[in-house]
Amino acid sequence: MHVVILVTVPDDKQADFIAQKLVEARLVACVNIVSGVRSLFWWEGKVDQAKETLLIIKTRKALTGKLVKKVKSLHKYTVPEIIALPIIAGNKEYLDWINESTRK
Repeated sequence: MHVVILVTVPDDKQADFIAQKLVEARLVACVNIVSGVRSLFWWEGKVDQAKETLLIIKTRKALTGKLVKKVKSLHKYTVPEIIALPIIAGNKEYLDWINESTRK
C-alpha cells in the first residue's frame, strides 16, 4: 500500500532541507514543494494564521512510522502537521516506481 503524506513547514528553506533528507534516506520516492500556502488554525487557545510551504510526499505505508520520526527530528514546529492519506488507486508504473525508489 502507498500513501501521500502532507507536511507544512514555515518556509521554502526548511521544505528543501526536509525534502532532501527524506529522499536521501530513501524514505520517500518524491516530494512536491508547494510555496505560498496560507494556513488558519487554532493554536494556544486562539485563531492564528501563517504563510507556509506544503510538502506533498509519496511513499509506502510501511515507511510512515520512520518518516514521521525523521520529520519530527528535522522540523522547527513544536507540533508539526504530518498527515498520511491512502492512495487507493493510481498508475501501476508510478506505484511500482515508489516501491523501487524506497527500497534500500
